[in-house]
Amino acid sequence: METLRFIGRALRYRNYRLFFAGQSVSLIGTWLQLTALPWLVYRLTGSAFLLGVVGFLSQIPTFLLTPLAGVLIDRMDRRRLLLLTQTASMLQAFLLWLLLVSHHMSVPAVLILSFVLGLINAVDIPARQAFIIDMVEHKGDLGNAIALNSSMVHAARLIGPTIAGVLIGSAGEASCFLLNGLSFLAVIVSLLKMNIQPRQVPAHQISLWQGIQEGIVYVKGHMPMKIILVLIATVSLTGMPYMLFMPVFAKDIFHGTAYTLGFLIGASGLGALCGAIYLASRQGIKGLGRIMAGASALFGLGLMAFALSKILWLSWVCMVLVGFGMMIQFAASNTVLQTIVEDNKRGRVMSLYTVCFMGTTPIGSYIEGWLAHRMGVTTTIFLGGLICLIASLNFARNLPALRQAMQRLRERGSVPTVNDPTSS
Repeated sequence: METLRFIGRALRYRNYRLFFAGQSVSLIGTWLQLTALPWLVYRLTGSAFLLGVVGFLSQIPTFLLTPLAGVLIDRMDRRRLLLLTQTASMLQAFLLWLLLVSHHMSVPAVLILSFVLGLINAVDIPARQAFIIDMVEHKGDLGNAIALNSSMVHAARLIGPTIAGVLIGSAGEASCFLLNGLSFLAVIVSLLKMNIQPRQVPAHQISLWQGIQEGIVYVKGHMPMKIILVLIATVSLTGMPYMLFMPVFAKDIFHGTAYTLGFLIGASGLGALCGAIYLASRQGIKGLGRIMAGASALFGLGLMAFALSKILWLSWVCMVLVGFGMMIQFAASNTVLQTIVEDNKRGRVMSLYTVCFMGTTPIGSYIEGWLAHRMGVTTTIFLGGLICLIASLNFARNLPALRQAMQRLRERGSVPTVNDPTSS
């Protein structure tokens, strides 16, 4: 019991408890839609290339607009901003449902609504990341809050696709879109019930473009941030598009149904949930650099093994390892970045994190959709995993230089006095 209390220590803050509860419901709905939409597209078209296009359109706004969103997040009330984005996401889900049940759904409609959701997420995702610090009073619990947030995301990833597989098979994709829309009410209510102190924002502001430049220059001059973001961008570009091709594996390689799709995506969610619980049990950020290197290597190896596997249970195991490695790398990176960033630049750093984490994925989705069309899905996934493995080895090679840079920054007072994430 004492161990459970330690793992969930960020939940002692009322605002974070509200956020955790609301998001837990909403994210299950999100995964219902994330599972149903690719299945719908593949059912309508049978095209792996169009799966890549949907992924590209849903995430390219993150690449283009999130740096601008980061400046706004540093200047605006984050809770009010989240209320706007969550409401917009709810309306997008209801529109998908309405088009499908009224028999007006088409591939162009899916592409347009995917792009609209991408525009919303370009603001919503970095805002949610930056909002965590507003709910947790003691910075020492920030890493735990981020890990719990990740556990919530991936518990939903485990539950949502499983439910989606049942719903798609019994009631059709429209039921997933409807339930997703309704699930946003939980997080909207939780945000309204919070008691958040308004942030003090300087009266005189530089222009939006200057704000973006200031954030980029800040990261470029901060070697630990820069090397972490490069690893995230590489893994997201080459590895993360694997999710789009799950319908191909479920339907064509394993000759399964929507239940098989939910089974495979749920396995990745199970691995991610285990990784999140592991990170939540840690105290401080000491050693996270080494853990990030190992986690990204595990992610790459898991993808390579999954691409070669023709046995369903073995592929399920590979997906557990992929989810575990993916979650640890991204959540550990988030924790380190949020621990060492200056608060007045938090929104911009989190926006660049989001660009690297999600903004590069649409480019990878488009490229890998094109490659899958020409050389096959399995070869494409294998090559993506191989590049992730190479990137992890390069990151591990740079850990000594990263450790020295952290020491220099601490001596100059540029980062807080915290445990070194690059140490053993």
